[in-house]
Amino acid sequence: MEELSKDLKYKEYMTVDSIDGDIATINFGPTHPATHGIFQNILKVNGEKILSSEQTVGYIHRAFEKLAERRPYNQITPITDRLNYCSSPINNIGWHMTVEKLIGADVPKRVDYMRVIIMELARVADHLICNSVVGVDTGALTGFTYMFQEREKIYELYEEVCGARLTTNIGRIGGFERDFSPAFHSKLKTFLKEFPKIFGQFDSLLSRNRIFMDRTRGVGPISAERAMDYGFTGPNLRAAGVDYDVRVISPYSSYEDFDFILPVGVNGDTYDRFMVRQEEIRQSLRIIEQACSNMPEGSYKADVPDFYLPPKSEVYNNMEALIYHFKIVMGETKIPAGEVYHCVEGGNGELGYYLISDGGRAPYRLQFRRPCFIYYQAYPEMITGQGISDAVLTLSSLNVIAGELDA
Repeated sequence: MEELSKDLKYKEYMTVDSIDGDIATINFGPTHPATHGIFQNILKVNGEKILSSEQTVGYIHRAFEKLAERRPYNQITPITDRLNYCSSPINNIGWHMTVEKLIGADVPKRVDYMRVIIMELARVADHLICNSVVGVDTGALTGFTYMFQEREKIYELYEEVCGARLTTNIGRIGGFERDFSPAFHSKLKTFLKEFPKIFGQFDSLLSRNRIFMDRTRGVGPISAERAMDYGFTGPNLRAAGVDYDVRVISPYSSYEDFDFILPVGVNGDTYDRFMVRQEEIRQSLRIIEQACSNMPEGSYKADVPDFYLPPKSEVYNNMEALIYHFKIVMGETKIPAGEVYHCVEGGNGELGYYLISDGGRAPYRLQFRRPCFIYYQAYPEMITGQGISDAVLTLSSLNVIAGELDA
């Protein structure tokens, strides 16, 4: 047994009571459909029981941070899309707010509320994907098809704002490229009216389903202490019992104006992660309704002509607008030197941007705090001693997005 332990490189937190029979080494990924992305985990198993796991990170090879360090600031927005592409508007807006913090831009209150609506829609879309996939991995496909129909309606709302769906490139430094259209408000009103009923059907399909509960309770648990040791944030940390949310701890974009609660779990297992996300969807709808009802008057953009692209109609007819457009696109506007960190509550947790500027046309250094990169490090500990099917559910409920692993 001592030799086996040495060979398997056991760690103190790994608990395997006994080993009977042969030990097999298997690949879970990187091309297996159950991984929901390009992930590889080398599992040592005894029958169905996982003895140890070693994950491989680095199949994307995107080099986001280095790409960003060679681009003007406004051209970095499409790069942030590719982090968590299930809720890309949050990535975009988080980056814009980071630059605004560096340049000291004063953003109108209306822009804050517009951003809150878009970010909460993105959170709903992100959680719908995660929880419907958890349902699929327990054998319930019907809920997945219904929820993806609802996700399409959110993508139609994106289209009304920016013309894109998945990788949105939404908004600009200083605000939005245009105000919300009447069609957007009409579609949003319809969505807020119809979605809760359909979502309630999805919730009743799984939340109190005996089979679903048996398959998710006690699967992939992590304690609050271990989650904080790893640096967990977002719904995965709240599922472990810690009520940390960037929107509350360090409010941005006028989140202090909104009334909402933070759902918190107890066991930090797959069931708790599912239930926390379910309630967060309801709270996001509540926030959106408040933002729509109390939308301030004013402009949809800040007065920062050195950084905000002028409308094309002005560029074609006004020399000053043409000059600003050229300077911004070519990265010739003067950027103040400084060092800032700004974070937002992304779909999966604290999404942060650490930016160092030396006054040049591109960032001197830019680092993304990607929550999924942190969760994935804890994955081997969470599945050790569990079954292979439990490893699939644990990965799904953590909602690890491959785009955040290899920045």
